Parts: sequence; structure tokens; C-alpha cells
Amino acid sequence: MKIGIVIKNEALKGDERFLALLGQIERESYEAYFLNSKSDLRAGTDLVLGVGGDGTFLQAAQFVADLGVPILGVNLGRLGFLSENSPESVVPALVRGDFSVEHRTMLSASVTGLDSLVDVGLMPYAVNEVSIHRKGMAVLGIRVTVNGESLPTYWADGLLVATASGSTAYSLSAGGPICMPDSKVLIITPIAPHNLNVRPLVVPEDAKISISFSAREDKAILNVDNQSVEIDTDWKVDVQVAQFSLKRIRLAKSEFVKALTSKLFWGEDIRNTEN
Repeated sequence: MKIGIVIKNEALKGDERFLALLGQIERESYEAYFLNSKSDLRAGTDLVLGVGGDGTFLQAAQFVADLGVPILGVNLGRLGFLSENSPESVVPALVRGDFSVEHRTMLSASVTGLDSLVDVGLMPYAVNEVSIHRKGMAVLGIRVTVNGESLPTYWADGLLVATASGSTAYSLSAGGPICMPDSKVLIITPIAPHNLNVRPLVVPEDAKISISFSAREDKAILNVDNQSVEIDTDWKVDVQVAQFSLKRIRLAKSEFVKALTSKLFWGEDIRNTEN
């Protein structure tokens, strides 16, 4: 088995738990190598480990998701919804075949005014969300169409379009709903809205979403997961589901609802405590 390893935080390469994981990989005679960019991917790679937190998982996805290489998240960070697995659990599960491969929806973003986001150093694909933020102090007037139908203008610090996977990421902190990861929906969530009568909106996964905006400044910030670039306020951002999905390796004991209760304390209530 050939395994690529993505680590954003170089200090983690000396972490005792990571070194122990490397030792387990070596004892199984698996081939492992570090992956620092998309061009580093070696032919015949069976899977990629994203070691750290969810940010590292997202970076790994930018390297290999469109090539169909599955990713397994290894948590040496904090919450870890995408990178939920302990280093100690990885190799035993791979040896036993005690895992499955999920297909997670990814977003594709394009910007009128740019031939391609790749031209400005961004991969145009997102696992969690595509978002637009104000650059200066003034709020944005954000106009959104869904399959050509206009929504009321959002006056807000920004707006994001999230996948079901991304419902527990930025969208959650902006007041969006939690969705099961296999839900076939997208979420439109305003960021710090200045309208009291706007709410996040759930739309079908096959929706085509166009976003335009106005502001006193001539620039805004476009984020595609953990990548960002400045864009002109007279440009339009189009978001839709990518033509490929993310292959995510899920170990057998992984449970989404359990992750919500243990990591976000969802449903924490004295009445829910068993005697």
C-alpha cells in the first residue's frame, strides 16, 4: 500500500503519536511519503493521510480530491470533524479492512473577471464552503440567485454557501443548520446580517447559485475553504456542485451524531444524563 501524508504544521512531524503511526506503517511494509503539493502525488498512491486537524484535511482535499484518491483524517488537532481518527486507530483499521469510503459533495466556484481561480493560486473546489467577506468596514449588499430566481438582498458582512459536510464548520458558527453529511443539500448562510428578517436557506444540491454584491470599497474577499483572494466588487461568483466527489475514508466506529455530542456537546442537558 502506498500512502501520501499531508502535514501543515511541521512541528507535528516530531509528535510522539505521529512517530508511532509512522512506525506502524513501516512494520506493515507500507510505503509512505510526504505530500506538500499536488505535483508531489506519486502514481499508484492508494490513500492520503491528512495529519493534524480539519484544516490539514482540507488542504489534502485540494491536492487529490479531483484525482479520486481517498483521504483519511488523523486528528492531532482540536475538534476534528473531518479529521476525527486517532493516530493509534488508523493502521489496525487499514490492516483489517475495517473501513468504508464515503463520497462527500464538493463545491466548484468560478468568478466572472477571472479566466480561472487557478490563475490567482486557488484551487476552485471546496469541501466545506465558498464565502464572500467585506474587506473594509462597510457592509456588503449581496444579491443571490438560485437557478435564476432572485432572493431578497442580504445586507451583511458576507455570505457563504456550504455543503452538508460544511454545515458543522463556518456555517454553524454563522447560525446555519446542522445537516447529516450525506444530505443532498446546499446551505446559503449570511454572515453577521444587518437584516433582522433574513435566515439561512437550504436549497437542493443541484442548484446553481450566483452571487453579486456592492460595497463602498472596490474589493471584497473570496474564500474557498481555507484559501482566499481579493476580488473586485463588480465581479460575480458562481457556485455549484463539482463534477466529482471527495472520497473520505471512514473507520467503522465513526458516528456523526456521536461526534456532535462529544465534540460540540449537542443536547447537553441534565435531563439527558442516565441515572
